[in-house]
Amino acid sequence: MTTTTAAAGSAASVFRHSILTLFIAGALSVLVFHQGTVTILHLLGYANAPFPFTPTKPMAVPQIWSWVFWGGLWGIIYGAAEKYFPRGPMYWGAAFLFGAIAPVLVLAFVVFPLRGAPVAWGWNPTRIIVGLIIHGMWGLGTGAFLWWRERAMP
Repeated sequence: MTTTTAAAGSAASVFRHSILTLFIAGALSVLVFHQGTVTILHLLGYANAPFPFTPTKPMAVPQIWSWVFWGGLWGIIYGAAEKYFPRGPMYWGAAFLFGAIAPVLVLAFVVFPLRGAPVAWGWNPTRIIVGLIIHGMWGLGTGAFLWWRERAMP
């Protein structure tokens, strides 16, 4: 077995989908499901405006494109965890819970403190619930894009 074949074999044992497919599914889910949920919650008065173009620090990338990039990376992590998800209708619950738990924990307890923001949205219950819903919908969307991709292009 060559090194390339061994590497491909080990990646196949970790992921059901290609890394590129996982990245694209996670990135698209930010644009459609994550920001779609933000739009609805914004209209209800619970979230900031969707699709923000505020420059990020230190590279001045528009916020939405930063989120799309990180959503793609989280899509790869999703792909590594997905093999442990149940099959059938419970898959969708696992997809939502993955998005609501894993990225939210990193955001609330790592990213916010690094930015000088309050840990876990300052423990504001409404903001925590909104964060869980938005990111849970990202997880659901990532699963939906992967499900569609599997059926559209076997």
